[in-house]
Amino acid sequence: MNLCAGNFSASITRWVRLLVLVSAVRAFGGTPFESAATLTPQGKIDDLVFARLQKLNITPAHLSSDAVFVRRIYLDVIGTLPTATEAQQFILDRNPDKRRVLIDRLLARDEFADYLALKWSDLLRIKAEFPINLWPNAAQSYYRWVRDALRDNKPCDQFARELLTASGSNFENPPVNFYRAMQNRTPAGIAQTVALTFLGERAERWPSNDLAKLAIFFANVGYKTTAEWKEEVVFFNPAATNAGALNGSPLEAVLPDGARAKLSPDQDPRAGFANWLVKNPQFARHLANRAWGWLLGRGIVHEADDFRADNAPSNPELLAYLEQELVSSGYDFKQLYRQILNSKTYQLASIPQSTSAAAAANFAFYPLRRMDAEVLIDALDQLTGATEKYSSPIPEPYTFIPDNLRSIALPDGSISSPFLELFGRPARDTGQDSERNNHLTAAQKLCLLNSSQMQKKIESSRMIEFQTSSNRAPADIATGMYLGILSRFPTAEEIKTTQDYFQSGIGKRQAAVDLAWALMNSTEFLYRH
Repeated sequence: MNLCAGNFSASITRWVRLLVLVSAVRAFGGTPFESAATLTPQGKIDDLVFARLQKLNITPAHLSSDAVFVRRIYLDVIGTLPTATEAQQFILDRNPDKRRVLIDRLLARDEFADYLALKWSDLLRIKAEFPINLWPNAAQSYYRWVRDALRDNKPCDQFARELLTASGSNFENPPVNFYRAMQNRTPAGIAQTVALTFLGERAERWPSNDLAKLAIFFANVGYKTTAEWKEEVVFFNPAATNAGALNGSPLEAVLPDGARAKLSPDQDPRAGFANWLVKNPQFARHLANRAWGWLLGRGIVHEADDFRADNAPSNPELLAYLEQELVSSGYDFKQLYRQILNSKTYQLASIPQSTSAAAAANFAFYPLRRMDAEVLIDALDQLTGATEKYSSPIPEPYTFIPDNLRSIALPDGSISSPFLELFGRPARDTGQDSERNNHLTAAQKLCLLNSSQMQKKIESSRMIEFQTSSNRAPADIATGMYLGILSRFPTAEEIKTTQDYFQSGIGKRQAAVDLAWALMNSTEFLYRH
């Protein structure tokens, strides 16, 4: 299937006809995107960020407007656009505490667990097909376990411990799939995956002796098949030839921070490693950095899975504070999210006030970033009432794809669509952040501008039917579509341009289709801001 197939000559005509309309959809800048409110620190996070900016002589951005905030918070917390009604109600709400109220409400929604499970599924490589080969039953069971843990706000230390110490059938005990979702199941390969997932460190860059020391803790991980199709049992195998304990004597192992541990030949060393991990500052530091990076577009240590001595945090005091807050809360990840979201740092506008090269690394403004592939297709389908068509290399009934399933809630990385592939959805082969590509490409632009799939979504959308089904004035149509697509009211200039276009003789329905097309192809729509 050619996702971006279309009539080229017809598209040229369309572009000429829409030139004025497209130019009316503003890029970033001006009052719709910034607030006139005074920028004052909200708490310790802001104190640390603003002090760092002052030291570097960097001016922070203004606060974001309510319209920008409501769109941003929906996308960052639940991976879903606000509806026109939700955006309008928030913008018009005069409660001075409305941002905090909305944050709490979104953190309690089911979509929060869906979207956070998507992020963790990338890290944990939840994928049925090659090269991970969890197979459908295990992949979907594993995903449900992860999502339920996030929905229930299971403490991060408990979450990690259950993954690290899991044994049994990968069908019956979902966390067991942590040890199956690895291409390299040697002790050294397992050690590399553990370091990446829980410490944010790329152990392949460690000195070989350090990796070998960590590998000892996973030398007794055994695998065996059963009579059930694709079922596998992970177990503690004390008889492993590379277990390291000789003649029944305890083995002295060395942990990544240099601490020493005695490994008894009759005890699973993974439990000892898990005990050390959840008390080690790097575990909490890495998780705090993950949360910050997911919400602010880049980690305090950047990239989030590349902690090393020569990749220092941009704000060490901020990272130390977030680490302490996570530990003191009992590893409450949702509470950490809440603290970050309520900070003025998170709520800054995306329009820089400084030309300093260090402004982005020190969070002087909210960074522009294209929506994730899954979030983008869900947004387009939400606006148009369309549904995405998914497929999998493994046919049903082994892979079940419910109707109307949103992309952020896909339980298996092998379930995909041409749109998701084109827009940079990660393959989930390595668990590294670099697998996801959110850079807008020429092929993606052509798809949105010229594909028959995009055109059909818009022309048959419920939004177009609603906006043109009565004698609504062009100004009302513009207001409804701007609120639905961009989550803000149009400016007076934008309303005037829309009115002029509707009165050009093109026809009400076609004008509405063209307006939707122009808005959905704007930078303002495609990017978080």
